[in-house]
Amino acid sequence: MVNDNTLFVSVGNSATAPHQRPFSCTISPVVLFAVLDHYLRRDNKQEKVIGALLGVRSPDGTEVEIRNTFSAIYTEEDAQIVLDKEHYNNMHDLHQRVNPEEQILGWYTTGPNLTPASAPLHTVFAQDTGNFRPIHVTFDTEQLLKSDDMGVQAYTSAPVGFSTKPGDCLYLPVPCDIKYVDAERSGLDMLASAKSTESRSVSLLSDMDHLEIAIGKLQEMLQRISEYVDSVVAGKEKPNNAIGRYIMDTVSVVPKVDSASFEKMFNSHLQDLLMVVYLANMTRTQLSVAERLNLLVSN
Repeated sequence: MVNDNTLFVSVGNSATAPHQRPFSCTISPVVLFAVLDHYLRRDNKQEKVIGALLGVRSPDGTEVEIRNTFSAIYTEEDAQIVLDKEHYNNMHDLHQRVNPEEQILGWYTTGPNLTPASAPLHTVFAQDTGNFRPIHVTFDTEQLLKSDDMGVQAYTSAPVGFSTKPGDCLYLPVPCDIKYVDAERSGLDMLASAKSTESRSVSLLSDMDHLEIAIGKLQEMLQRISEYVDSVVAGKEKPNNAIGRYIMDTVSVVPKVDSASFEKMFNSHLQDLLMVVYLANMTRTQLSVAERLNLLVSN
C-alpha cells in the first residue's frame, strides 16, 4: 500500500547547506491489528479511539518506522479532546521497560478525516517527540478492507506563521507504506487463508507443509520469470529495464551449483529437518506419558 503524496524536508543547520530529502513512513501490520482491536473494544459511547505510535526514526528524521502502539484514554469537554496524562505516562513507562529502543513517534485516531480537535492534541504528543514533529495517522475502519490504501493516511505538521498558540499548525500528508518482515508475512498468509473456510479458522501447518508451499511458490515465480524472458526474446512483449535489472540482481546472487550437488545438499537438509520433527514428536510424547504417570501416582 503506497500513497502518492511525497513530502520533502530540509536537512541541515546554519553551518551546513541544507538539502531536500523525501520523507517516508512505514507501518507494521501489528499496528493495524492493534488499532482495529482497540476500535472493536471501545466503549459504545465513543465514536473513535486514540492512541500513541511507537517505533524508530532515522537520525535526520526523514525515515519513520512505526512498529507498535498503545491505547490512550480521553474525554471530550467543550468539543475538545482531553487526554488522560496519568494513564498515558504509565503506558509509556511500561512500554519503555519492554522496548527501550522504541520511542514515541506520534499518535493515531480512527476516522476518515482530520478534525479541529486534532491540532491541540497533536501539540500534546509533540512534547515526547523531541526535536522532531510528531506523525499523525488516521485509520478509516470503514475502508480498511474496501480500498487499496486500507484507509490509512499519515500526516506531519508545520507551524503556521509566527503563532505560538498550541494547535496552530498545518497538516501535511506524507507517503505511508505497510512494511512487514518474513515472519509477519507467514502470519498474514495464514490469516488470509482462513477467509475461504466456512468456520473462518485455520490450523497451524507443519514444517513439511511449509516447505511444500514454499517450493510451490518458488516454482510458480520461476515459471513466470521464464515466460516473461521468453516473451521478450521472441519480441512478443516490450522489455522493461527495471524488471531486467531485478532479474539480473537476483540471478547474480544465486551460487553456481550443478544438479547432483544441489540434490545432495537438499536431501541432506531435508533429512536434518525430518530428524528435528521426529525428535520434537518424541519429546512431546514423552512429556505426555510423564504427565499421565504423575496423575496416576498422585491418585
